[in-house]
Amino acid sequence: MLKRSIVLACILIPVLPATMPAQTFLKDAFKNYFRIGAALNPGHFTGTDAAGSALVKQHFNAITPENDMKWERIHPRPDAGLAGYNFENSDQYVEFGEKNGMFIIGHCLVWHSQVPRWVFEDAEGKPLDQAALLQRMREHIFAVVGRYKGRVNGWDVVNEALNEDGTLRKSPWLNIIGEDYIARAFEYAYEADPKAELYYNDYNLEYEAKRNGAVDLVKKLQHQGIKITAIGMQSHDKMDRPTVQQIEDSLNAFKALGVKVVVTELDVDVLPPVTRQPTADISARAQSTPEANPYVAGLPDEMQKALAKRYADIFAVFLKYKDLITRVTFWGVTDRYSWLNNFPAAGRTNYPLLFDREGKPKPAFDAVIQKAKAAQ
Repeated sequence: MLKRSIVLACILIPVLPATMPAQTFLKDAFKNYFRIGAALNPGHFTGTDAAGSALVKQHFNAITPENDMKWERIHPRPDAGLAGYNFENSDQYVEFGEKNGMFIIGHCLVWHSQVPRWVFEDAEGKPLDQAALLQRMREHIFAVVGRYKGRVNGWDVVNEALNEDGTLRKSPWLNIIGEDYIARAFEYAYEADPKAELYYNDYNLEYEAKRNGAVDLVKKLQHQGIKITAIGMQSHDKMDRPTVQQIEDSLNAFKALGVKVVVTELDVDVLPPVTRQPTADISARAQSTPEANPYVAGLPDEMQKALAKRYADIFAVFLKYKDLITRVTFWGVTDRYSWLNNFPAAGRTNYPLLFDREGKPKPAFDAVIQKAKAAQ
């Protein structure tokens, strides 16, 4: 009777599946090489997007605010003192990073876009003179950087100051202050927090003319004894450009300057181009057509494989220059909220990141993880 009970017990006990291997997190896969970051929207750091927030905590150890530290959000009004500032979202963003032990980036202090018109005008709506605009810039930088001194680890001090040919963009900053505005912005940021990392950030730096412009810009700052920690390569890439060689050429050029490189806004646009030249200038606009939006129902397997290969090739270069690159930040967390769904043509369905619209890892995620493992 006892033997029969044992036999029955064996039959009734279910066979448990083998333990599934734990998912590898991006920040762990690259911990010996560079930080892995993501650009956050308010849902991530306020918790209203719980799933997205969880992904950020699991996979990333560096964060950048997508919009909430830009002038129009953090300093929307010309009121005297701190009355014109709105620190609600930026405070929550910084607190989220601190709570989760992340490297916190401030983005961005001086830019020609997403700046209220009043910044460049006096009370009568006339253009400010040089001294007045410099003072306004200084007050803004000291207010923002000063508020987060010792808490924000690095700042995109000047953003997108170059044209595609490497010359300085004719922004209101340049038109009113002159090219010295860039040096003054870095000086003010350093005075406000001497320990923070300071970056010049721009897109298309993989292309020779603009790369040369960035090299000249950094050399001028260095000649003046001005601190610049790293060049921020945005890396808003396409499926076929820039080439791996172009990326390497720029990394070598910046390495020769003695500064580090941070990859600040990485994504890969999988959709057909709708502009003649690649650009990340947010003022660029194009008309969408059905031909320009071919993957509304989902990304086909062959495109998933192509995107995975593209990311693998890009990260192979980053790993080759792991002693130069200190951070790689994706511009977004999941495909659902990527800015590329609406740039440069609105209403398209894009797939530029490692996590799909439901927050699930794509084949590109696996390809990137495999590159990290192969480098060990």
